[in-house]
Amino acid sequence: MVPSAGAGLAITDPSTDRLWEVLFCPFASRGTTVRSSEQGVLSRKRGREPRLEMGDPQGNLCTDAGVGDLVTEKCLVASKGPARRVQLACSGQYCAFPLDGNALCVWNTDDPSYQPLTLRGHHEPITAVAFGNAVSPLLVCSASRDYVIMWTLDECRQKALQGLTPRGVVMGTLLGKVLCLRLSPDDRAVAVCAGKKIFMLDTESQSTRAELEGHRGAVTAAEFCLWQTHLIISVSEDRSFKKRVFPKVWDHHMGSLIYNSSVLTASPLLSLLIDAESRQLVTGCANGQLWIFSLVEGHHYRCVTRVDLKKKSESFFRRVESRLCSLPEEGQRVCTDGLEKGEEVEASLPVLGLGPCDLSLVLPAECGCLPSENTTCLWIGSSAGLFIFNLANFELEAVLHYKDFRSSSIQVAGSCAVMSKVGGEKAVCLLTSLCGCKIALLEIYAAALVRSQRGHNAGRDLSVLPRAHVLSTSPLYFRPAEENRTQPAPQRQSAMRSTIKDQPLVFHSKVRSSGYASTPHITLFSPKTNTRSSGDRSLPRRDCHRGKEYPLESSPPTKVHKQRVIAHGPVAVSCVQYSGDGRWLACGLANHLSLVFRADLTGTPAVFSGHDGAVSTVCWSHDGRWLLSTSRDGTLRLWSLRGAELALCVGKDVFSKPARSAQFYYIDTFILLSSGPELQLLKYHVATCRDGIQRYKQKSRCKGVFRLPTTGMTEITSLSAVNDFYSYLVLTAGRNRTLEVFDLNAGCSAATIIEAHSRPVHQICQNKGSSFMTQQHQFYNLFATTATGDGIKLWDLRTLRCERCFEGHPNHGYPCGIAFSPCGRYVASGAEDRHLATVSLDGKLQLLVADN
Repeated sequence: MVPSAGAGLAITDPSTDRLWEVLFCPFASRGTTVRSSEQGVLSRKRGREPRLEMGDPQGNLCTDAGVGDLVTEKCLVASKGPARRVQLACSGQYCAFPLDGNALCVWNTDDPSYQPLTLRGHHEPITAVAFGNAVSPLLVCSASRDYVIMWTLDECRQKALQGLTPRGVVMGTLLGKVLCLRLSPDDRAVAVCAGKKIFMLDTESQSTRAELEGHRGAVTAAEFCLWQTHLIISVSEDRSFKKRVFPKVWDHHMGSLIYNSSVLTASPLLSLLIDAESRQLVTGCANGQLWIFSLVEGHHYRCVTRVDLKKKSESFFRRVESRLCSLPEEGQRVCTDGLEKGEEVEASLPVLGLGPCDLSLVLPAECGCLPSENTTCLWIGSSAGLFIFNLANFELEAVLHYKDFRSSSIQVAGSCAVMSKVGGEKAVCLLTSLCGCKIALLEIYAAALVRSQRGHNAGRDLSVLPRAHVLSTSPLYFRPAEENRTQPAPQRQSAMRSTIKDQPLVFHSKVRSSGYASTPHITLFSPKTNTRSSGDRSLPRRDCHRGKEYPLESSPPTKVHKQRVIAHGPVAVSCVQYSGDGRWLACGLANHLSLVFRADLTGTPAVFSGHDGAVSTVCWSHDGRWLLSTSRDGTLRLWSLRGAELALCVGKDVFSKPARSAQFYYIDTFILLSSGPELQLLKYHVATCRDGIQRYKQKSRCKGVFRLPTTGMTEITSLSAVNDFYSYLVLTAGRNRTLEVFDLNAGCSAATIIEAHSRPVHQICQNKGSSFMTQQHQFYNLFATTATGDGIKLWDLRTLRCERCFEGHPNHGYPCGIAFSPCGRYVASGAEDRHLATVSLDGKLQLLVADN
């Protein structure tokens, strides 16, 4: 390093005897640029900052090539040889990649105009690069067929500034073609994946600790477990006739195999990532699929879910388009600068790289009632673009295609490495071209990208708790005082009562018979008196039976308390529901009956018979006096708990199509039901006559006061609304996999969520709370949905997006029900293996199993 005539320093590269000069350019916004003394050509392109194109033998290097507000191409390097299918490396401040085949180039991502550091020592092309985990000293490891070399970055830079040749430490020689390098969390060991073996090398003694054998194909990726550092997980490919892929778990201290999974896919696995927060393993394969496994103790490496990136990307763009179309006209604009939608999606999206993504500063404002620190995201780099994937709900948060940005130098990537910077606002991505020798460094504004592809005002005005008074034009508007007021008697009836009142009363000591004694006795009415009763038929009123406060910190049940045989023979229980006070349990059976048990399943149940089909829905009234049931026979019946008597029956003549779901609504003011594609609101009156003869006359009545069709006239498969307090919102699920929110105060549809599940939703369950428990008001906006074969999804009304997704319980062919706990912290679900799955909402995923 010698002083230069000018404002800068001249640095000579002793390996090439070429002079490099570092100058402070007055027009450069980032301080310095690098210029070659041979062919430095300064150029200015349209609408961009001046940049420096270097025509040196090492390649053409360009800086500050802006391509939009979301993505900036910081630099571009043209190498002599291709660098596709090579493991690249990115850290918080640096990125490393092979240059000209056997040279290692280290670039400063914070200031790309700063001089790159070129490290030479390999004779064969470099195939894998990896950074260490310690900040100081920062290590970088490179591997080729001849050497595995460990470099200390600070020492190498100091030697370069002194004019000396940086040198590394050779860790291994002639190990074969290395596809992956990975350093242990403490940087004391490095895993070298060469061929079918994994060599565990000691960084201090430069010796081989162990050789892990067992794969039948070339090992493509490996990762250390962060909380169990003695474990390492690897994947490989077997390019035999069947092309099988086997993930394996090793104990590299003992050199033994712990776990070997079954066949996953016919395509080779290319990438691997372990998330310490969610304790999950994510691996990507060449056909664009992600496999996610649980590493929680006791889960035995079970597969949580499998994600197809192509299908997820198509669904994501449809939802984005749906949100944009629902905005006002001034808001219907392109959501990303430089993004041109409309081109076809790639046939396959091979997962080339995985990296952590920090969106904790973006998500808290969107989902305030759920802890954002437990929402883990990751970057997915493919040949066609970048994806931000949310591990909490298994959905895409943002999609970025290379070809949508015309100014990008690389349209199809051959290798990819991506890493979020500190704070999560930005990320750096290192790409190599698939059909060329270009290497590009991109800076991505991750927070702005996510916000641009998300509806900002979606659901902001929606809340289960009402925020305004009932409108006078609303179907919910009624006057209880006028309805309950005694109607004036007709004039003729009043005159008759007046005449009778004016006549004197005569009392006779004997009354002559009218002749009824001579006629035979005929029984006019035969009341049903053989109904089995539990002996205690007192009304379950909440005010007379006040339970104790529900403990907040109680854990969900894990043991069977009591079992009860419902019926003799194969009779299915189609629906169950507890009463609001927790004293009674109603069950709807497939044999046309409804039973009401005590909560502890003791005593003889009350039997409600009258349906001609399987009972599909049972629902309690708010005061606990009435039970509502619907059946496949198309009728709706309202039962009185006193004597198990029928109080109201609504037949097929009232509904255009059979009633599928029904419930009490607006604190027992209405009956809410679904009939085909319509949502109907019924106003009912139940006669409570206690006379022995008059009670057989049907005086109860109901009438439809409002009906509202769904968008697209799709059949409603499930509905849910709050009855414990006044609420205007009703949630419905359609046969076309759409969720729709209705505002009955305004009498219209308020929001629509398309493609909520991969199959039609068969149940919507709201967090309605309990009279024994107090929750924060924002938790009432949570609701869960479930579909056969698609797990459980937790939604927030304020964001209209899935916040959590729970999978792992077998639910492939039978519609299993779900329910919220009274505290709102757990969701329970049935499973096809006769187990009960319980998941926690306020933290990490927990799977508690109880035998049926």
